[in-house]
Formats: sequence, structure tokens, C-alpha cells
Amino acid sequence: MNFKKISVVFIFVIVTFMLFGDEKVDKTLLLKIGDKNLKEKTMAVSAGKIYSARDGKSILFSKMIKEMEKSRFVYVGETHNSLPMHQVQAKIIQALYEQDKNLCIGLEMFPITQQDVLNKWSLGILSQDEFIRESRWYVTWNYNFGYYQKIFCTAKHNKIPVYALNVPRALITKIRMKGWEALSEEEKKIVPRPDLSHEEHRMLIRTIFESTELPPQMKGRGLDMMFEGLYRAQSAWDEVMASNALRSSEIKDKRMVILAGSGHLLYNLGINRRAYEKIRLPFKTVICVVVPKEKESVHVSRSLANYVWGIEEEDKPIFPSIGLRFKKFDGLENLVIERKPINGVSKNANFEKGDVILSVDREKFTDINELRIYLSGFTWNDEVRFCLLRSAKEIEGLLKFVPPKTGSTSIETNRI
Repeated sequence: MNFKKISVVFIFVIVTFMLFGDEKVDKTLLLKIGDKNLKEKTMAVSAGKIYSARDGKSILFSKMIKEMEKSRFVYVGETHNSLPMHQVQAKIIQALYEQDKNLCIGLEMFPITQQDVLNKWSLGILSQDEFIRESRWYVTWNYNFGYYQKIFCTAKHNKIPVYALNVPRALITKIRMKGWEALSEEEKKIVPRPDLSHEEHRMLIRTIFESTELPPQMKGRGLDMMFEGLYRAQSAWDEVMASNALRSSEIKDKRMVILAGSGHLLYNLGINRRAYEKIRLPFKTVICVVVPKEKESVHVSRSLANYVWGIEEEDKPIFPSIGLRFKKFDGLENLVIERKPINGVSKNANFEKGDVILSVDREKFTDINELRIYLSGFTWNDEVRFCLLRSAKEIEGLLKFVPPKTGSTSIETNRI
């Protein structure tokens, strides 16, 4: 595995880090950064309860929504493959809409180049199947649409405008590899120069970086260089999503609920801080924290977010992660395995980089999105049979959806 591939994996670790209730997360949850009046204080968070950071005590959902009444922006963090966290997001969106119909939603999941398809969805023009295909959901985002279904249905039913906040990944990759200065003048208009000087934000991302179990290739002399590239990418993501949130919110002068990975919002130092520094409008942030089954509560810093919502630990993600990456080559109809699987249910299956996919359950697929749509329909304990061409020989690749052992869920299990 080379540095480029490792970097991609780690960037997903940053935004999905909050799923797991282990000691690594504990270190990140207890940093003395953020709100100067709260960063020296902690509170115990139990599953099924919401906590106000200001008071350090549990709070009713209705009171939290009432306290958000004057907030122009409400940020709700997520772990991308946690259904309970997405249910929290949908519940908050519905409650805020009932409080004030002048509402819109901002999504990390889509680049601004796909705003047209989001407009169609909000207006009720597309069915769910049409939306998944026209948006190329499983190429754009990868995570099972089932995680987000309730959120999108809430938006469509209430005709709540939905806005893309992200940019094409190639721009973030260029910044990670070469820096913002390497962008063209047109690209710089899309991605504002990210501020890299905020010491507490750097401390946060560095803590996540150092708390992650790193492959041997990431250790040694190149460690600091690797982190700097990753930090540039994370900061660029935060900067561009903050700018796009402000621009989208101003289109019709609407309040916005912003849904993003928790790593973009922790301690109010990410998207939320950058947006506030540009235009000082009030905001609130909600972060969900998983409470392990063997613990009554988890201690967190009261500066972690304005509200902390305790979530009960899941045995496994509700939708299996495939872990296969596919590629298209000019002149070849068949899809190809891009790399040997390193996570998901395919990790220990018979797949190798360069395998040509002749068929899946005897069906031929020539489009990555269509194959991923098909695979997204399977659940735990199912099986899928691949017919592969490897070294001029036809072989079988049997994909078994074996549930992970309790407590062994990997941060990357949700990456299709």
C-alpha cells in the first residue's frame, strides 16, 4: 500500500471517528480546546439522553429545539454508517421545520456540481430510484442510501431545499498532495485558501491522527509530511463547505441545517468556526457520542459541542460494507477491481487488483453505480458470486456478508 492510498483511508477515519466507544475516542473527547469557559469542564454522557454543554446537564429534546430558535445555522455531526445518528439528524430537521418553515439543508455528501439533481429531489420531481441513478449516489458518496433515506424523504415531503456543500474530490486531493497554491485560478475561485494556522484545530486533527492505528508505511520520517498533507485537505474541506453553506443560505435568506461528519464540527472548530468567522451569525452544534454497552456513561469535554447526544453502541452497522473499489478502462466494457480489498466483507475474499468482473450472480454490469446499487440490496449472511478473469483464467469470487464479531467493527467497514 502506498502513501496515496493510505491518505485516502485516513481522511475517512477523520470524519467517521466518533462511531466507536473505545479509549482512542476518549482521548479525542476530552481535549481542553474550544470554548474557553467550558474546555476545563467535563460531563458524563449516557445513552438515550441529550446534554447541554452550557449547563453540563441533560436536557429535553423540545428545550434543545427551543434554544435553537435564533440560530441561523444548526450543525449536526454524523458517523456515516451509523443509522441512529442519521435518525437524530432527521428528527432535528423535522422539529426545526415545524418551528420555522424557512429552512434548508446543507450536505457534505454532494459536490456543488450536482446541485441540479438536489433541486429536482426537493421539488418532488424524482423518485428515489431516479435520484440514486441521476445523482450517481454510489459513485458520489458510496455509503448505503438507506442510512440517509429518512433525511431525504423528510426534505422531499416538506419541499425543504437541499444544497450541496462539497467540491469534486480531485480538488481536495490536489491540495493534499501539492498545496492550495497548486490550484488553477479557476479552481481557486471554487476553493478559498484554507487557514492552516489555528492551533487548537491543528491539535484536534493531530490527536485523531495519532490516536489511529497507523499502518507501518505511515510511520517513520514521512509521518509529519503525511499529516501536513492530510491537515491541508481537512482544512480545505472545512473552508469550502463553510463558504458554500453561507452562499446557499443567503440565496433565499433561509436557516440551514448542516449535516457533516463529526470530524468537521468537533469543538466548534471546523466548518462551524470558519463560517462564523466570515459572518458572525448565531449557530448551534449537535454531536452524537457512542456509549459502549459495558459503560453507563462516557465523559466528554463540555466544549465538544453545544449539545451532546448519547447513542447506544450498535453490534454492527445495519448495512454491510462491501469494501470493493471498481474502475473503468477505455475500450473495456467490463468493470475491474481497482485494488485488493482492505476492509468490508470482501477483505478476506478472493479478489485481487486487476481482476476483470465478467458477471455478478450471472448478470453483467458495465456501470459502477449500477453494480453498487445491486450490491447495496444485500444484507448480513447473504452471498454474492462474482465470475472474474484473472491471468487469462476464469475464477469465482464468493462474497459472504459475514457479520463482524461484537466489538471488532472497523472504522472503515462502511466504505463500499
